[in-house]
Amino acid sequence: MPNYVFAYRTPEVRNPSQLDPDAATPWIEFRDALGEKVVDFGNPVFTASSLGNCGAGTHLCGYSFVTADDLESAVALAKAAPVVGAGGGVEVGEITELM
Repeated sequence: MPNYVFAYRTPEVRNPSQLDPDAATPWIEFRDALGEKVVDFGNPVFTASSLGNCGAGTHLCGYSFVTADDLESAVALAKAAPVVGAGGGVEVGEITELM
């Protein structure tokens, strides 16, 4: 089964001091709902820089690696990411192993 990367993007730049103490709760629930599809749930990103066209008005805020049958299935999993309901988005890409 292929692996996919979820790159979470938010419309605002945040740092740890700006986070609501309960902000982790929906992410923990999302991780738990993914279950054994999680390869590496990843971590939040608070400091980042962009080169080129990375989606106007959004910023990288975290990542995960999951396994899914195909891209459509991976996108279906990503729809439940808390960042989507908060006005952000998720880029989903199939990981291609290079020799």
